[in-house]
Amino acid sequence: MDNQRQGVQEKASPIFPQGVYGILGEKFSLGRSNVETAHLMVEGGIDILQYREKSDQKSRKIMLEECRQIRKITADAGVPFIVNDFLDIALAVGADGIHQGQDDLPVPVVKELAGGMLVGCSTHTPDQARQAIADGADYIGVGPIFATRTKADVCDAVGFDYLEYVVKNHAIPFVAIGGIKRHNLREVVSRGARTICLVTEIIGAQDIKQRIDEIKALLGETHA
Repeated sequence: MDNQRQGVQEKASPIFPQGVYGILGEKFSLGRSNVETAHLMVEGGIDILQYREKSDQKSRKIMLEECRQIRKITADAGVPFIVNDFLDIALAVGADGIHQGQDDLPVPVVKELAGGMLVGCSTHTPDQARQAIADGADYIGVGPIFATRTKADVCDAVGFDYLEYVVKNHAIPFVAIGGIKRHNLREVVSRGARTICLVTEIIGAQDIKQRIDEIKALLGETHA
């Protein structure tokens, strides 16, 4: 695929893996702490892990301490660790990346402050994808593919049209996200997604390792 679209040079990040992208959130974790859940996900073979909490639900001090512990768990296992929203916490713990939404700090500002850290940006439309790429994002979030309740401020589902647009028009790494479950995973992968985020499907499972094994088996069948 031509890596240069609309006059913008798109670059792939060497540390953004294909596979299963996990997101932490205690609200959906069956009473387990974020640190405990992170340990189970890493043991289960998660390919990339994001910490996502909100400051109206948990203090920044507690989030910092959790991220310090999760950074050690992920670093020891060689799993890339992304912090959602909070650049200061990402920098303080030495995270591999920071993920920003459309209403967070602009990507160019984050890139300037974050040094060599991976910078991701959530996108929901072709215009937002083009802007994120022009701004220098290392990867983008594409979704929500299906309706989801894991975020209070989430936009309407974008369906497969936007996913197919990104696959056909851009070479930037991306993660497909939003309402993805085992029963619809094949549909997402068949349209070109290679990094897929499942939130409650993983952290809401009684046996997290078994659930990740099941998801990876489905990915392997789809790629075969």
